[in-house]
Amino acid sequence: MYQASVPPMIRALENLAHVLSKGQAYAEAKKIDPNVLVGSRLALDMFPLSNQVQIAADAAKFGGARLAGQEAPPFPDDEKTIADLIERTRKTVAYLQTLKPEQFEGAEDRTVTWKVREEMRSMQGLNYLQQRVLPNLYFHVTTAYDILRHNGVDVGKSDYLGKM
Repeated sequence: MYQASVPPMIRALENLAHVLSKGQAYAEAKKIDPNVLVGSRLALDMFPLSNQVQIAADAAKFGGARLAGQEAPPFPDDEKTIADLIERTRKTVAYLQTLKPEQFEGAEDRTVTWKVREEMRSMQGLNYLQQRVLPNLYFHVTTAYDILRHNGVDVGKSDYLGKM
């Protein structure tokens, strides 16, 4: 469970930080306030870039913590700049790196419970990872990538996937 969760989450967040860095460089090169990108969204009823990054980081942080039977550290959603968003991804990666494989022993069968708005939900660990954590993480990482790409940032599949 550790190998199926923590390394892919770290990779996704590191690649997201790379894409965000390219967004910051693009804005600076075009003499655009980089923080305009922070509030950009694909559609009016979608979250902006800032929320996409925060939710991606939280999906990884809480997913890893719950599967390891740990409490995740609180991170306030107060990022205002691209640099802040990059730091959020790095802070989350640093937390994930504290998790150890032995904490995940038996996690596939462990019941994971979490709150969504006012509703409590529960799933077995393997289903939680496969059906909730990873899809949620990848959805928000992809949406953040798409927001930047939509705004002209020169990113491609290799930036999203990272180095092999």
